[in-house]
Amino acid sequence: MKGFSHFMSGVAVASFGPWAIEAALRGNPTYFILGGACGILPDTLDFKFYRFFYKHDVYVEPDPKHPDPQAVADQIARAVEMGIREHRYIKLKLSSIRLGADFWQQYLVNFDNEAGEVTVKFGSVVNTGQVPVEGTADRYPEVGRAKIGARVIQTYDAALKVDIFDGPTIGLAPRDDGDFDLEFLPWHREWSHALTMGLFLGILWALGCLCFKAWDAAWQGFVTIAGCYAVHVVEDQLGHMGSNLFYPFTRKRTEGLHWMHSGDGMANFLAVWISCLLIFWNLYRLQPAMTYHFTFVHLMMVGLVIPGAIFWVLRKLLTWGDGKSQTPDAPADDADDDWNEMKASS
Repeated sequence: MKGFSHFMSGVAVASFGPWAIEAALRGNPTYFILGGACGILPDTLDFKFYRFFYKHDVYVEPDPKHPDPQAVADQIARAVEMGIREHRYIKLKLSSIRLGADFWQQYLVNFDNEAGEVTVKFGSVVNTGQVPVEGTADRYPEVGRAKIGARVIQTYDAALKVDIFDGPTIGLAPRDDGDFDLEFLPWHREWSHALTMGLFLGILWALGCLCFKAWDAAWQGFVTIAGCYAVHVVEDQLGHMGSNLFYPFTRKRTEGLHWMHSGDGMANFLAVWISCLLIFWNLYRLQPAMTYHFTFVHLMMVGLVIPGAIFWVLRKLLTWGDGKSQTPDAPADDADDDWNEMKASS
């Protein structure tokens, strides 16, 4: 999900602690701040810190003065050959090509398993907003091709696109049959997206509080941090990419449930709206001497179920007959959604 959705989910989980409401009524928003911060912390650790320290086996660094798609293809093929020869996981960095303060040379990488080769095609020059510069689409019509000795199995988009800011990392994971699984952003949703990480941070908080003999703040902060961190991991698990749930006891991501994509507008809207309703309910139920009373079911019916049903009916009516003429979009990938969001916020 988007960062703001994770933030609101964290605040909503924090609001379930009676101590958070009581502290807020006294002018102390610490637990709500903890909730929001822990809600977005896993992605912050990945995109703002860990990716800069991640070690790579092969760096593909095209020359911005003399862009050569064949040289890029050859370096990628060398990474695959290294994986075959050494039969190990290869971490490959595809560096971006910066042409100026606001211009970047885009290029596409595609693994063609039928032809047994990797192809590289240079596209348009784009600005930092990823808008193509007119007249640059055919500057480099040549296609770089290099043979690879194994199949590279991709689980998302057919082509890798490299354009603005930092280029992506791909991991080549060897399979028992000699082929490789291609993992996009292998440093993402690794140790940072583990339920055990939330427990660890909660323990650190508790130990810090115990040093000052703040007994209540110790266990209340532990519960808040662990719960709000966990809600981020659980939300990501609803998508495709999944997370490494129990690091360091597990070393690989557990595949997601494939219920949604992290960039889906409706899923993100619902996450934020439901979080707002939960926060409202938790604030309401702990207020003394309320003059108007309603139940949680009443709130959900008025705030979610009835408006949702009306929206669904209107959407069906307004889009009646459109579905047959539309071609479904190619499936996106959670990592690709997260990567694009990170670049847009840079």
